[in-house]
Amino acid sequence: MSTNRPIRIASGQGFWGDWLEAPVRQVTGGPIDYLMMDYLAEVTMSIMQKQRSRDPALGYAKDFVPLMGQLLPEIVARGVRVTANAGGVNPLACAEAVLTCAREQGLAGKVRVALVTGDDIMGCLDELTEQGHELHNMETGEPLSLVRDLIQSANVYLGAWPIVQALKRGGDIVITGRVTDTGLALAPMIHSFGWRKDDWPKMAAGTVAGHIIECGAQCTGGNCLVNWERIPRMDDPGYPIVEVSPDGTFVVTKHEGTGGRVSVASITEQLLYEMGDPKSYITPDCIADFTTIKLKQLGRDRVGVSGVTGGAATDSLKVSISYSWGYKAVGTLVYAWPDALKKARKADRILRERLRRLDLEFDEILTEMVGVNATHGRLAGPVSPDIPEVQLRVAVRARDRAPVERFSREIAPLILNGPPSVTGFASGRPKVEEIIAYWPALIPKSVIEAKVEIMRA
Repeated sequence: MSTNRPIRIASGQGFWGDWLEAPVRQVTGGPIDYLMMDYLAEVTMSIMQKQRSRDPALGYAKDFVPLMGQLLPEIVARGVRVTANAGGVNPLACAEAVLTCAREQGLAGKVRVALVTGDDIMGCLDELTEQGHELHNMETGEPLSLVRDLIQSANVYLGAWPIVQALKRGGDIVITGRVTDTGLALAPMIHSFGWRKDDWPKMAAGTVAGHIIECGAQCTGGNCLVNWERIPRMDDPGYPIVEVSPDGTFVVTKHEGTGGRVSVASITEQLLYEMGDPKSYITPDCIADFTTIKLKQLGRDRVGVSGVTGGAATDSLKVSISYSWGYKAVGTLVYAWPDALKKARKADRILRERLRRLDLEFDEILTEMVGVNATHGRLAGPVSPDIPEVQLRVAVRARDRAPVERFSREIAPLILNGPPSVTGFASGRPKVEEIIAYWPALIPKSVIEAKVEIMRA
């Protein structure tokens, strides 16, 4: 497929747990060609892996399936194609669930699901390390062998090209595991315009477009610092749409009649998100130079983006590995005026002394006074002695579960045997939770083989 007209790519989800109304409004609120839906973050993969270990039928973003069930008739009628990394660590189960929805709605023969796999390397980690791929931690240089027995998930970030192949082979709904957020949007551009793999300025422009819309409404007024009080109708925000031209220039906008705002300020804030080195934003598909981006307000809720340049892709892929690091618990109590801060500080000292006497081993005990210094720390400045209330929040972490469980039993007694005027304990003892740590690594592209399969309802 190749076209000379601009295409419209809409963002429907910015993370697993985003607003469920967004994809429905993106499809029904006006013309779009593609709906991209981003569900995955590093910690999300480990959560999904845990779910799959308990039930082999799980391990994907379950929200995606009922959404597709609701949207399938509209998607088929309007010719909208979907790219989504909702497959998590079990993309096959996700694809089969969507196909079941299609059959139940009488759409058999009208929906083709393309399945992209190859990112999950959990089952071949030992083989890879035996071949000399030690998967050193990118931040510390340590070998993976240090945490090998603790690993819960290991996924390579695939880029846009497997999705391009899925679209070329006729996939109406492309379901992937761990691919880059930007690749979900870049792939439709490559497919629609026939861009060459080594056309680095266009690869970079498409990557920037994907980066701008990957977090959903964060670029249309959500979480926006500039004039946030004046952003209209945030109870009904419009999610972003990029109108991309064959030359790689594009306009960021949203459906008419929706709330929120698309402005140079809102786009600039999103560009800064997870940017790192602005001259070298590295993806599997290219290296984008964010310092070359030019933004221009073209009208109400329309920002033009041009001038993007970039360089050749590296010969490596990033690997996202999660592993068990220990346990944590967080407890809170609220102290009221008068002397709210003094009471909270006293309670903290009492708690720490009791923990010390129990001779418990913690890697860290962290205390925050919410309402005083939890957000800004030492930069918070002087605190009014008449502050009406303070939330004492104490968190602990340890390699072993036992000391964390004992900590969870020491918070509640402060209600009656600590400082006065305490409340906020209705949720009971702090919950002991497993800590999932992140291990980033690199692996040669030549080692990884992505696979595309077309499945029909």
